Amino acid sequence: MIKTAVVILNWNGRDFLASFLPEVIRNSVSGDTAVIIADNGSDDDSVEWVSANQPETRIIRLDKNYGYAGGYNMALRQIEAEYFILLNSDVKVEPGWADKLTTFMEMHPNVGACQPKIRSYEHQSAFEYAGAAGGYIDRFGYPFCRGRIFKTVEDDLGQYDDTREIFWASGSCMAVRASAFDQCDGFDDSFFVHMEEIDLCWRMQNAGFIICYVPHAVVWHVGGGTLGYGSPSKIYYNFRNNLIMLAKNLPSRHLHRTLITRQLLDGLAAVMLFFREGRAAAAAVVRAHFHYRKQRTAIKTFRAMTPYPDMYHTPHTMLNKTLLFEYYILGRKKFSQLRWH
Repeated sequence: MIKTAVVILNWNGRDFLASFLPEVIRNSVSGDTAVIIADNGSDDDSVEWVSANQPETRIIRLDKNYGYAGGYNMALRQIEAEYFILLNSDVKVEPGWADKLTTFMEMHPNVGACQPKIRSYEHQSAFEYAGAAGGYIDRFGYPFCRGRIFKTVEDDLGQYDDTREIFWASGSCMAVRASAFDQCDGFDDSFFVHMEEIDLCWRMQNAGFIICYVPHAVVWHVGGGTLGYGSPSKIYYNFRNNLIMLAKNLPSRHLHRTLITRQLLDGLAAVMLFFREGRAAAAAVVRAHFHYRKQRTAIKTFRAMTPYPDMYHTPHTMLNKTLLFEYYILGRKKFSQLRWH
């Protein structure tokens, strides 16, 4: 067993690997840290490039694309390490970044997962959309970050340089305690891509772990490398998986009211997407709700089996308000402007 495995899940990401992998290896590999490529059934020359240019790097080959959730689940079962750092292939890292994350987790044994500060690779003084300075959700499941609410992304001016507990760590770069990952049964394979890290972090908190943001470790993320931010596929997975996550993890006393409200809000979102993005985007929301309904039997089984079905966890990291109202009606577009209680 090694102490830390930096695991990059790759799918047709040869160009990203050529750009970022050498620096990841240079800034990560040590006597107790290894970099591993888990290839998700790529049909480009990703694996051949790694074998030729980074021959010391271990490669786990999966027979097809299992998505982010299934791909990492299958790969991590083949790795023995105390900590996993799950890293997108389109991320630039700084020297010492991995040690900063794992040292923090060593010092805080109740931390199940943590993330670094994630800046934009394209605009390096700004936060990156998918993670920024740590993730949160509101009472209806809408995710947001310190440094990013909906499409408003802040510049990093040091305003979020405090280490703190968060609701979710970004899947673009997250350190995970292997024992906590196993205890919580890893990612939910049915998610395929998107929201799986939020679901896992919620379940970790249900099991008694906390999730943290570690600002003195910094990475830069390109973002949108697999699915573009406005693609119908991304819209579909985000809406479907968000509903599944809520149905799995909300306490019973909030479940039905929240899901009914979300159906109304998502209907409104579909209408707005129709006029802004076109028929395909609106149809993606409808498809998401249809396929969510097909999952309800499996969700009921999960809720019946979980040992934490009726606890309302970490209320201080869940915004007990409607983010849509805060953002669009009250004009609170920065995390620091939100009023928590």
